Amino acid sequence: QVQLVESGGGLVEAGGSLRLSCAASGSIFSINAMGWYRQAPGKQRDMVAVITSGGSTNYADSVKGRFTISRDNNKNTVYLQMNSLRPEDTAVYYCRIVVQGYVYWGQGTQVTVSS
Repeated sequence: QVQLVESGGGLVEAGGSLRLSCAASGSIFSINAMGWYRQAPGKQRDMVAVITSGGSTNYADSVKGRFTISRDNNKNTVYLQMNSLRPEDTAVYYCRIVVQGYVYWGQGTQVTVSS
């Protein structure tokens, strides 16, 4: 089994920054893709940013230039640095990892950006 523990969410004013972390533990030999998704009330869950095992990244257009995803393979941890936050970034943010073809999700962490 694989467990994911997220941290770093909270309340911030528009223009502020937050850093999310997601640490994976359990039966992990190697992690393929790691990523962050978000879901606002009444909306579907959307991809925010993903990073492959080789370090290639992909971002949603709405966060390009403001968010940065990174990973520490030694710690099985993925990060999301969020700068210049906007009220429309308010959502529950979920970590997602792929391990040997299996997909695992974190429990979610709330990010609220006030105007």
